[in-house]
Amino acid sequence: MSEAMMGQRPFRTKGLDHVVLRAKDIDSMLAFYRDVLGLPVVKHNEPLGLWHLDAGGSMIDIVDMNGVLGQKGGPAPTEAKNVDHVALKVGAFDEQEVRAYFDRLGIWTEEQVKTRFGAEGDGPSLYLRDPEGNGVELKAVG
Repeated sequence: MSEAMMGQRPFRTKGLDHVVLRAKDIDSMLAFYRDVLGLPVVKHNEPLGLWHLDAGGSMIDIVDMNGVLGQKGGPAPTEAKNVDHVALKVGAFDEQEVRAYFDRLGIWTEEQVKTRFGAEGDGPSLYLRDPEGNGVELKAVG
């Protein structure tokens, strides 16, 4: 569909607000995103089984699949991924330092840092996996 057909949009995209991940094991997912990646929990909606984590101006929400909200999403994926990956903007990093950090924690990372395109152009990035196999990309910007 062309821009002319759509007309002027009544909104302007400013960035990513939040991503919601459904978790089979809420404790391991919170430990990974909160403790390993350093994303603080800014709100916990206990009745829904929902945690909101600050990802530097955006949010990653984690929903317990055993909670009220998580059960609305249906059964957990068994053969397929829940999410391909989520890319987090990070500052410049030393590859060996970052790799050593994740190695100490027993977290898989891809073989090498690669240059990839993202919201702020090309830059170094590294892929890892959360406890449920979802991809997380650390993408260096500015």
